[in-house]
Amino acid sequence: MGARTKARKRALDVLYAADMRGESGLEALERVTADGEQLTNPYTAVLVRAVSEHQVRIDEILVQFSTDWSLSRMPAVDRNVLRIGVWELLWADDVPDTVAVTEAMGLVRELSTDESPSFVNGVLGAIQRSKATLV
Repeated sequence: MGARTKARKRALDVLYAADMRGESGLEALERVTADGEQLTNPYTAVLVRAVSEHQVRIDEILVQFSTDWSLSRMPAVDRNVLRIGVWELLWADDVPDTVAVTEAMGLVRELSTDESPSFVNGVLGAIQRSKATLV
């Protein structure tokens, strides 16, 4: 498993915990690091901060592209993986689009429902195709 793959998984852990606790990603990141945990890869903090900073716009995009699924209806893992994926697709210039989608699918394949990979692929694929109109 590559370093960025591990960082994405750890960022998902932090964002998922924030979601479950009703706190922001930044609050969760602060709590984790205040507890003495060292984030081994700086990309974890980059992802959590970036998703938190852009979350309002990311969630608007997810609502627009996740036909028949409200954010609250999505499994929390899928919702947070999609947030990471959307940020990487739209704002991370150093992450190729195919990598962002593939990594998101890998996370939900490992951590979510059997239907999640096709759902995440469909949503992120539609966003990728409309990328030029979204940023």
